[in-house]
Amino acid sequence: MTIIYTALLYLLQPFIWLRLWLRGRKAPAYRKRWAERYGYCSGKVEPGGIVLHSVSVGETLAAVPLVRALRHRYPDMPITVTTMTPTGSERAQSAFGKDVHHVYLPYDLPGSINRFLDNVDPCLVIIMETELWPNIIRILHQRNIPLVIANARLSERSARGYRKLGKFMRQLLQSITLIAAQNSEDGERFLSLGLKRSQLTVTGSLKFDISVTPELAARAITLRRQWASRRPVWIATSTHEGEEAIILAAHRELLQKWPELLLILVPRHPERFRDVEELTQKRGFSFIRRSSNQIPALETQVVIGDTMGELMLLYGIADLAFVGGSLVERGGHNPLEPAAHAIPVLMGPHTWNFKDICSKLQQAQGLITVTDAASLEKEVANLLQDEDYRLYYGRHAVEVLHQNQGALHRLLQLLEPYLPPRAH
Repeated sequence: MTIIYTALLYLLQPFIWLRLWLRGRKAPAYRKRWAERYGYCSGKVEPGGIVLHSVSVGETLAAVPLVRALRHRYPDMPITVTTMTPTGSERAQSAFGKDVHHVYLPYDLPGSINRFLDNVDPCLVIIMETELWPNIIRILHQRNIPLVIANARLSERSARGYRKLGKFMRQLLQSITLIAAQNSEDGERFLSLGLKRSQLTVTGSLKFDISVTPELAARAITLRRQWASRRPVWIATSTHEGEEAIILAAHRELLQKWPELLLILVPRHPERFRDVEELTQKRGFSFIRRSSNQIPALETQVVIGDTMGELMLLYGIADLAFVGGSLVERGGHNPLEPAAHAIPVLMGPHTWNFKDICSKLQQAQGLITVTDAASLEKEVANLLQDEDYRLYYGRHAVEVLHQNQGALHRLLQLLEPYLPPRAH
């Protein structure tokens, strides 16, 4: 099976190059650093430390508290963070700066993986969530390098697909050192595929282990005073194609009742910033781009969030938040970031990426579900006109966050046996 998989992956390479080149028309970063995708990273990494892989933006954000804790506990240990996308790369670089090394994780080709590992020579590899690459797993096992899947999740849909691989999947999972699952349901799915119980621990979700630092809170207060000291503000983040039109339609209706209402609109992918700008202009809104560093005038109706690494700051100046990827079938994005600011969270019905988290928020009355422009406009209006109702939902959202923290501490304890003794 591994031979067939690897042969197919080699055959696909020309199509992958073509896809990168085409994506590079909108996002030029896709046309850069191709050598890293084949394991050529000499001089960009420091050997002998920890490699942490987060495939994209969501996983990178979940990894931030973990990386910071590892830097604090093991200050002399080099850390290399790998991603697969330019957006994830930008987020990693803005989150960690020079504290960590960053390169793309190479494609799952034996030559590329061996080349990468020769350069990085890690004592531990951590993969966020569920990236199961057969050659990486096999080669790490052959080299006796511990591999931990952290914050692991496995949907029933994915598990059904993996079950078809039978013995191959069982052997693959048994080559992993440890899986730290987000909840017992995810853990049971891994066990049903052949993982041994001794390889599994349920730690909870790292996504709960976020906090608003005093520095961030102070910056948010300053920005709110500059932008909208006397104006209501709502934010719509991580939006995908099809969602911005719904959000702008709701905003148009809301402006009838609150003419000074400001919308901060943050598309998920940087390559779509221009498209969203054109749509906003076409719909007749007065707008500015966050990257322009302008302060919104009273007549500014929309701020387009076209900068990287500022989402937590922007949540801090809003009265309520809509989290995207949920009105269209993308599975939704992280509702805990706005919850950390104790503001109400609204999402569409498609939230399977955060099923457990959204369920907890909904049960505690910290999440409101909307389905279209009319219901979005209605729920935002209810929150804007009733401060007690707004504070009630915001308070419940942040309580869910605090009640479920602790996964980071549990994970750090699990990693200790694979790392050198800490200096006290």
